[in-house]
Amino acid sequence: MSKSLAGKTALITGSTSGIGLAYAKVLAGEGANVVINGFGDADAIEKERLGLEALSGAKALYSGHDLTKADEIEAMMAQAAEAFGGVDILINNAGTQHVSPVEDFPVDKWNLIIALNLTSAFHTTRLAVPYMKSKKWGRIIQTASAHSKAASPFKSAYVTAKHGLAGFTKTVALEVATFGITANCISPGYVWTPLVENQIPDTMKARGMTREQVMNDVLLAGQPTKEFVTVEQVAAMALFLCSDAAANITGANMSIDGGWTAQ
Repeated sequence: MSKSLAGKTALITGSTSGIGLAYAKVLAGEGANVVINGFGDADAIEKERLGLEALSGAKALYSGHDLTKADEIEAMMAQAAEAFGGVDILINNAGTQHVSPVEDFPVDKWNLIIALNLTSAFHTTRLAVPYMKSKKWGRIIQTASAHSKAASPFKSAYVTAKHGLAGFTKTVALEVATFGITANCISPGYVWTPLVENQIPDTMKARGMTREQVMNDVLLAGQPTKEFVTVEQVAAMALFLCSDAAANITGANMSIDGGWTAQ
């Protein structure tokens, strides 16, 4: 059976673990070349890279560029262009989080979150679109968040970045609508990833709660299913958005949040 994305190249930021790696695996499974990006143990990343090539029967590259810096994003996109001609599928997934009352929110943390969660998506998108236009086909997907639609206390930078990402995506979708390119957000609720696990201690401190209270009364409080979203569920949505069946889905913000934003 032929693979639906054979000959296409996907670049996924923040993809050495968690949701990003799940995206890479599902797209590689359909034959796409993949460029993964992020930080982590070099041996572990190389093992994942080789695994992606085995899945795809195509190529997988690793980029360790720092997405808080425009020149490094340009270098990463140039690396992909040199290897594959350009990027057909762009998934902006890199992100970080910090939990703090606004009056105590560290300015450096604000700047980091806006740079990584929002501004990096602008840079990758502006650099990917010309190639997509030339091919008359492209898929731009943002990992937004339920926090692109609703707010939670103590997450001012993250909520701001994710709301901005949703607005940016709508604008891009309108600009590229006649070029065979779609731009959409996937907005998960709480997914069990290192990002979520690592914010539990800060939330415990900010709210004076135990770990179990944070998980049940904060993280899953807003998800009517009372279950964490899985990385595989998020990746399946991305694969669908890359399909021909989704060619007229653009400018959308797709919730996978156990009913959180339905309330």
